[in-house]
Amino acid sequence: MQNLLFLIPLLPFIGFLINGLFGKRISKGAVSLVGCAMPFLSFGLAMLTLKGVPLSQNVFDWITVGSFSVSFGLKVDELSRIMLLVVTGVGSFIHLYSIGYMKGDKGYARYFSYLNLFMSAMLVLVMADNLVLMFVGWDGVGLCSYLLIGFWFEDLKNADAGKKAFIVNRVGDFGFILGMFLLYTLFGTLNIDGLSEFSDDGWLGNTTLTVATLLLFLGACGKSAQIPLYVWLPDAMAGPTPVSALIHAATMVTAGVYMICRLGGLFIFTPFTMDVIGVVAGATALYTAVIAIAQTDIKKILAYSTISQLGYMFMAVAAGGFDTGIFHLTTHAFFKALLFLSAGAVIHALNGEQDITKMGGLRRQKGMGFIFAVFLIGAIAISGIPPFAGFFSKDEILTKLYTHSQLDGGVVFGPARSVGEMLWLCIWISALITALLTAFYTFRLIFIAFFGQCNLPEDKLHHIHKPDWSMKTALVVLAFLSIIGGIFGGAIHYKGMLPDEGHTLNLILSLVAAFGGLLLAFILYIPKKDWVKQFTTSTAFGRAVHKVVSNKFYVDEIYDIIIVTPLKLLAFVLWLVVDRAIIDNLFVNGSAAASQFMSGRARKLHTGIVNMNAIIMAIGIILILIYLALRVF
Repeated sequence: MQNLLFLIPLLPFIGFLINGLFGKRISKGAVSLVGCAMPFLSFGLAMLTLKGVPLSQNVFDWITVGSFSVSFGLKVDELSRIMLLVVTGVGSFIHLYSIGYMKGDKGYARYFSYLNLFMSAMLVLVMADNLVLMFVGWDGVGLCSYLLIGFWFEDLKNADAGKKAFIVNRVGDFGFILGMFLLYTLFGTLNIDGLSEFSDDGWLGNTTLTVATLLLFLGACGKSAQIPLYVWLPDAMAGPTPVSALIHAATMVTAGVYMICRLGGLFIFTPFTMDVIGVVAGATALYTAVIAIAQTDIKKILAYSTISQLGYMFMAVAAGGFDTGIFHLTTHAFFKALLFLSAGAVIHALNGEQDITKMGGLRRQKGMGFIFAVFLIGAIAISGIPPFAGFFSKDEILTKLYTHSQLDGGVVFGPARSVGEMLWLCIWISALITALLTAFYTFRLIFIAFFGQCNLPEDKLHHIHKPDWSMKTALVVLAFLSIIGGIFGGAIHYKGMLPDEGHTLNLILSLVAAFGGLLLAFILYIPKKDWVKQFTTSTAFGRAVHKVVSNKFYVDEIYDIIIVTPLKLLAFVLWLVVDRAIIDNLFVNGSAAASQFMSGRARKLHTGIVNMNAIIMAIGIILILIYLALRVF
């Protein structure tokens, strides 16, 4: 494998080239074969790296400028190996699912070519042994998100959603680039191993290093959708549902978490940055979980859920639990891919319907029992109910946050010994509340869509599309991983450890949050009397709260007022004054008009009369003689 690492990202790239260049000339079966075979081959090669020995390959020397040199170097170690298996494994089954989901689409070959390119770019990001190459994969997944979110670009809303994702991520990318510049200024290298070799040796709390890590975190906020750059991710639902699964579960949004874990040896020396990450992550997790409880679009609920779960990962990382964050990233990949693909199966079955309030009673409809079962497995997993995958990783995150808060004497609500401890106590509490809300909004979705009275029109009930073999296979595999995926990880993490008071407390609170959220959703949505509807319609306060939350606290509108509109106004002024008035009228049109004026005057001197030409020559000779005389005297 030492000399074959380059094949892991290359194979999906070859699939992109084949389907992108020749997709219209070959059959759909051939497109499907190429589109799915390449990711599965990469998954097979990734499995061969499981021997546990770090592997590296310098594919070729890439950039050499003076003393600065960058190679196209790939590396597989313990961290990147986990990510390789997640990206290729989950990603491959999303490709397989797409065969059934996209079979009637006119852009079938284009879709698979983009999907292959997406995976190739993510694999470059994961395997890169230096930050410059990582940034190539980083921007590659950004490009692919633009192409796939706006895949159905004939609809302006979809095209706008793709542009929004691309532009918002450019803000984060600017931070990433500046952070790289500062790291090179400090250490003289951008090689990840080289950066990791620096010990404390005076770097703890270094101002320049702190600024560099904050800028890198800004990049992570863009890619992994944290406050304030989270606004693109809900709109990413404009793309096909398998794309949403790939973005949210296996590729793009996990890049920010992975990057910080990859550079954990530097971030650990910047406590201020770690505190900032913790605060932003805790606020993001809680805030987006609140938004999710009032959404009615099945994909938007899951989108806000993803942002919230990413907050969980960042909270773990900020508390120094890099392995804990990656553990939750892995389990989240299983159950979030399952939830998105299950939602896709619902949308596919109902001819594009995404509003859960228009569904109801789906579990009793013919052909929907299987979809309900796998959806329920994903819901149990994300809610943190044992022994499913999400329980183990969430429990470990809560324990890590509790330990990091260093509560006085282990008393939960006792006085903290410092402001920092109070800060982390608040972050831990936000994580607990988020856990309860996660179970609540997930089972709210389940109870509204699959239980109660069916609200679908008869024509949709008579034309339910059943998932085909490719969709069912992917859903079964992901359901299996969502059930057992946390058990092995939990066994590894807890091996040799005796549960202490903090772990026992968090285990109890985690279970209370999970079952409490489920019970609250059951009470509010299963009885015939709709308590929620009564609250949100009968009182002014209820209507106001529901309107604000369902409209996502009007953050998009606020951004539009304070950022988008001023930028549009500035662009209009620059166009009107600088572009049209100065460049066009003064320089371009002005110089042309001056030339035309002068040439028009000069043209009148050329009359074709010999006498006139002789006079002009004489005048010219006289002027030359006068000039020479002046030069002499």
